[in-house]
Amino acid sequence: MENQTTEKTLYDYQREDLNTIFKYLGEMPQGSNLLYQLPTGGGKTVVFSEIAKRYINQSQKKVVVLTHRIELSLQTSKMLTGFGVKNKIINSEVKEFSDQDEYMCFVAMVETLNNRLQEEKVEIKNIGLVIIDEAHYNSFRKLFKYFEQSTILGVTATPLSSNIKLPMKDHYQKLIVGESITSLIQKKFLAKANMYNYDVGLQSLKLGISGDYTVKSSDELYGNQSMLGKLLTAYQEIALGTKTLIFNNGINTSRYVHETFKKAGYNVRHLDNKNSAAERREILDWFSNTPDAILTSVSILTTGFDEPTVDTIILNRATRSLTLYFQMIGRGSRVLPNKNEFTVVDLGNNIARFGPWDAPIDWQEIFHFPDFYLENIKNDEEIEREFVYEMPLELREKFSKSHAIEFDIKEEYKKVFAQGLKSKTVLERSIEQHAQICVENAEDVFDARILAKALKEEIAYRVRQYSYCIMNNTKNYKEWLEEDYERKLRSSISRRFAAKM
Repeated sequence: MENQTTEKTLYDYQREDLNTIFKYLGEMPQGSNLLYQLPTGGGKTVVFSEIAKRYINQSQKKVVVLTHRIELSLQTSKMLTGFGVKNKIINSEVKEFSDQDEYMCFVAMVETLNNRLQEEKVEIKNIGLVIIDEAHYNSFRKLFKYFEQSTILGVTATPLSSNIKLPMKDHYQKLIVGESITSLIQKKFLAKANMYNYDVGLQSLKLGISGDYTVKSSDELYGNQSMLGKLLTAYQEIALGTKTLIFNNGINTSRYVHETFKKAGYNVRHLDNKNSAAERREILDWFSNTPDAILTSVSILTTGFDEPTVDTIILNRATRSLTLYFQMIGRGSRVLPNKNEFTVVDLGNNIARFGPWDAPIDWQEIFHFPDFYLENIKNDEEIEREFVYEMPLELREKFSKSHAIEFDIKEEYKKVFAQGLKSKTVLERSIEQHAQICVENAEDVFDARILAKALKEEIAYRVRQYSYCIMNNTKNYKEWLEEDYERKLRSSISRRFAAKM
């Protein structure tokens, strides 16, 4: 999709957006800044390559395209060439700029161009348009002062600044919203996401200065045995044998994930920013060519990485960044002749925080009132309170002899409260209900205890519901309650079998 040349012509929605952009470029005074939103996979590079070509032809002024990663510079330069736009990459090798008259278009990385302009070795003359890819990053701001006479066009999938203190509306006068994800799925340009989420307690995560969860607290939570076990189970239940990309928030977690999957006998590799360019290439080639490959990494594959054959994305992390959420899932959304859907497994309550990936989203409102949007992102406790546990089908089958396996803690609490009984009665009744379904579906006491062990997730959920009811939600107290619950459940099972004898 991203490698088309002029012969292939643009898709209808791309052409419409292009015409809208040129309409505003024509109306706005020179030196205005315009922002264009298009989902990951919508072909942003294609659109701005055609913009560059048309702009140069119409105005005879030069265009600079800015990116923040070397891979993106190379991809962009190649695309521009495909569109017949002769361009030069300004990289760290370019010290002088004697041949600039031969080119109408330049592609540069932010840092490199900033250094050259600061050293005053480079002065690009006659720049009419500056196109900024991934414009939500704030590293681009320092270059604005050099291009006050030029028009700036920012391009992004998520027009929300990565820094709460620097809203995008301060730098761009207008936002043009492109095609929605749902529409791109309907038109077969993006794959449909099948989304699964597991309940995860995130109370131990801490928010850092950037407004997102710290790597340290994430490593502690996601690096522990129970979370690694949950991840492995999720993979086995939903994604077994598929080409899978796992996103973590911390190199340590990614290494633990690598060990866990390796031990379980799966085809897995780990990639982080410490790998050399050659290692990275080798790992990505392996990933591309191995049907059941599992690649675990930190956030380095969120931009500029394109591997259409990914079947499953696992979010083994929580984030409060809408941009990151869209970028991670977007890595699985490419379509192929034999691929029109993909799977997302969420282990960070991200779907509950931001809504489904393809849900309608009001970008104009987010652009104009980012503070309001950010303040209203659901907090973790709220998400956990609203979570409803559903027993997985395989587990439900193990209790097939029981009619009623549900037990509503909140409803039971209301009854107990109305009757003036002790609140502990709620858990006692829950334990008896669990004991009953274990005994009903077991041949002997050993079978029943194995079934009781399988209820660990549901027990944790019921204990948490109970702790909300009694307003005591501390971690230690819940852990103690869970252990106490499991112990009482075992003894209730033993009692019931003894009574049978």
